[in-house]
Amino acid sequence: MSERILFIGVYGMEMVECGGALAINARNGGHSFASVMLAREEMKAQLRRAASVLGVERVDFNDFERGGIDLRHEYKLTLVKVIRETRPDIIITQDPEHSFDDLDPDRRPAMLLILEAIALAGRDFGLDAMPELAPHPVPTIYYMSPKNPNCCVSLAEVWQQKEEAMDCLAAQMTYSGEHFTERLSAAEQLAIHPHFSDLPMQQRGREVQRAMDRALYLHTGLVCHSRYALAEPYRRHGMMELPALMV
Repeated sequence: MSERILFIGVYGMEMVECGGALAINARNGGHSFASVMLAREEMKAQLRRAASVLGVERVDFNDFERGGIDLRHEYKLTLVKVIRETRPDIIITQDPEHSFDDLDPDRRPAMLLILEAIALAGRDFGLDAMPELAPHPVPTIYYMSPKNPNCCVSLAEVWQQKEEAMDCLAAQMTYSGEHFTERLSAAEQLAIHPHFSDLPMQQRGREVQRAMDRALYLHTGLVCHSRYALAEPYRRHGMMELPALMV
């Protein structure tokens, strides 16, 4: 089934983390879009390449203030404009529970901003600033990498696309390599890769990311006795409304 899906993220790598759902939608003839609040210049080019791999048609970079995400009027207008332009059937964004527990900066206020923008997009907010764009209520929201998932998507058909898209994010992988080299003991590093200390920093980060991805998607899939081997977890916001019971 093809839909119009908009991903709204903070830093950018999240687009690839939910890239399975975006790629499947594109394969099915749907339209996938992304909007990112805080991508650095180097990361923007890499995210565009990743988007191309995943079939994401459009990526908006909001260029909000790092360490300054809040509910200011212009930030709401920016996100509402993206929602009204792309007119999604589904929005994928970060999980409220995870974002409030995560000590990454900006995620907590970003969650409030995202939900406020989704609510305002369907009302008469900002019509004077964008008179050409009608209000657009968003019927369905999915939260990515949730603490308490209630649904999942099989990655079997798009696993290689997702891996290729993650390979595009060299800047993020270098940062991750530096972070985990400092954070993990030598024994922990060896548990990730037998030659961890010999790897270039970017590859160290990529190997850690690869290990985390397989652990997460196997857990959502086979480990939880799913029919899927690797599965991307989501939590659908609100009650699931079905025309009939589904298998």
